Amino acid sequence: MMNQLMLVGRIANDPELKTLESGKKVTNITLAVPRSFKNADGVYETDFINTTVWENIANSICDYCKKGDLVGIKGRLQTDTYEKDGKNITKLNVIAEKVSFLSTREQSSKENKEVEGR
Repeated sequence: MMNQLMLVGRIANDPELKTLESGKKVTNITLAVPRSFKNADGVYETDFINTTVWENIANSICDYCKKGDLVGIKGRLQTDTYEKDGKNITKLNVIAEKVSFLSTREQSSKENKEVEGR
């Protein structure tokens, strides 16, 4: 069995590093990934995918990335279930395991960089 995915898209929000009570560091980003086909109106739609990034990768994303930067993410899907108004809600979330920094909006002189968790 395999639970693995790869996404390439632009960061839709400025990353903010949070430290949990346990001491673990995390950031949540939304990745804007355009679809490869046009809809009935002739427009390319974009999916906004919530992604959780932990520890060293979260540090690097917050240090090197901002809204609009292009990144590649290798990760896995995780199902989160919670109760709201008496109903069980199930939500899919991407957990990033490796991030490749591909480019910035400003095309600065930074080299492409990869960060891997563990």
